[in-house]
Amino acid sequence: VLARVWVLKLGVLVKIFTRNREVVLCAAGTAVALLGLGLVYKYNVRRPEKKFTRVGVVTQLLLHPMKSGKAVLVETAECLRMGLKYGELRDRHWLVITEDGHMVTGRQQPRLVLVSLSCEGGQLCLNGPQMEELRVPLQQSNNAVVDCRVFSIDVQGRDCGDDVSNWLTRYLESDKTVRLVHYEPHLKAQRPSEKEPLFPKDEKVAYPDAAPIMLMSEASVRDLNTRLNKDVSVFQFRPSIVVNDCEAFTEDTWDHIEIGQVELKRVVGCGRCLFTTVDPETGIITS
Repeated sequence: VLARVWVLKLGVLVKIFTRNREVVLCAAGTAVALLGLGLVYKYNVRRPEKKFTRVGVVTQLLLHPMKSGKAVLVETAECLRMGLKYGELRDRHWLVITEDGHMVTGRQQPRLVLVSLSCEGGQLCLNGPQMEELRVPLQQSNNAVVDCRVFSIDVQGRDCGDDVSNWLTRYLESDKTVRLVHYEPHLKAQRPSEKEPLFPKDEKVAYPDAAPIMLMSEASVRDLNTRLNKDVSVFQFRPSIVVNDCEAFTEDTWDHIEIGQVELKRVVGCGRCLFTTVDPETGIITS
């Protein structure tokens, strides 16, 4: 696979490819997951003539640098093998853990959704309600590499230091110490194929539940809201790419997608959990 950087932008058309009988040879690339659709990113080795149909428009691009943390809305993002990138921010490349390495998410600590993580001038910045801003060096190569777990999968991360640990522990009002780790390229990553065999075996992700990109449509959320007592927002599903100008749930049928120069292939649907009931504005779980 050639080392290329593809850039996603707001307003770019989303198109689907209708298969013909010609076999397309592909080199495996990045795996991705959606609200109703899981994708794997592939580069075509041989390109037969394709027929594309416009199905929608990209309306939002979001990064969630810290797993379960606050979303960062951007107008452009690099689409890399392990997810979206914006400046120094990488999607789901920071993880809150217990001292014995188990992940801490909004399922156990819903107020994590109010914590924003950013990078400025070589510093890691944390902000949260009623908390002072914390800034520490982004690169701390002398800190320990920690063995940790995302669900049942063993991964690693570089510890972000005691100041960050103390800040998060105070914010969460936790009686047990929590720590923050950062994924670095040479560390042990997750293999999505260990949980879902349909993913390529060489696929890697940092701390997402399953795959590096999540895509959904605004229409699907609008349709869902017609059956709920209280509306939910697209932010509760924590997507990376949001599209509009399509029918509700039609994204479930998009086997091959092209967004600008980015090509994606559907792998599996992505189930949703209790975390979708956490209000991203208040950090409160609703029934």
